[in-house]
Amino acid sequence: MDNKLCLITGASAGIGKATAIGLAKMGARIIVHARNEKKAIATCEEVKTKSENPNIEYLSADLGSFSEIKSLVEKFNQKYSALDVLINNAGCIFTDYAETVEGIERQWCINHLAPFLLTNLLLPKLKAAPSARIVNVSSGAHTYGKINFEDINHSKNYKGMKVYSQSKLANVLFTIELAKRLEGTKITANSLHPGAIKTDIGSKNNQSWMSKAWSFFKPFMKSIEKGAETSIYLASSPEVEGKTGGYYGNKKLNKTSKLGQDAELAKKLWAFTEESIS
Repeated sequence: MDNKLCLITGASAGIGKATAIGLAKMGARIIVHARNEKKAIATCEEVKTKSENPNIEYLSADLGSFSEIKSLVEKFNQKYSALDVLINNAGCIFTDYAETVEGIERQWCINHLAPFLLTNLLLPKLKAAPSARIVNVSSGAHTYGKINFEDINHSKNYKGMKVYSQSKLANVLFTIELAKRLEGTKITANSLHPGAIKTDIGSKNNQSWMSKAWSFFKPFMKSIEKGAETSIYLASSPEVEGKTGGYYGNKKLNKTSKLGQDAELAKKLWAFTEESIS
């Protein structure tokens, strides 16, 4: 990974930070992303210290805002000529309904629309690299997901985990359609399930049963470092060179749900998403 440029979203905590440190230790140049600049700067310094790699920079943006995502890409384009690895790691779970500035349910926006928009805006820079990899962090929760095209926000009957599962299925579907659209290029796209990991995703911003349940099960979960292993593997391993459209767990190719293999559904979701962000 010497000198390869990697952009990791949601790198200020949890799996994202562990992924940044792991790749930095392998010699990669890292751009850590965080929602605000203060967090981004602090993460940048922490990754430098823990990896003993000085080539760590940052970009900040609220992924719940299309305008901030576009601003992040503009800043990236001004400074960098190519991108070797994009890891769409940022994610959230909310048990209460709320909308972004664009009037979109938060989980759907941050977990699916944001990586879709960011990836497509960065494609010219990924194509400029000798070869590039896109890594989308999904979840085993995708197996419970369905895409509710009629009420994508689930505003009529909001259940946080149902919407989370929908967004994680969307990550898998986005990946298979993206891989298809990138055929003939030197860019691969794969998704992954990191496992049940000791992060704060289930307790942060949640004041209900979710927070209590997460706190109860957390001691039995895998370490954050273990959770980052598959992201690091897909970003760096020669074993997956040229392999695309897959869904991985524990550094191995896994099966998705039946819906996660539906190419027509993936195509429909792509068109629906394009319309949503236009």
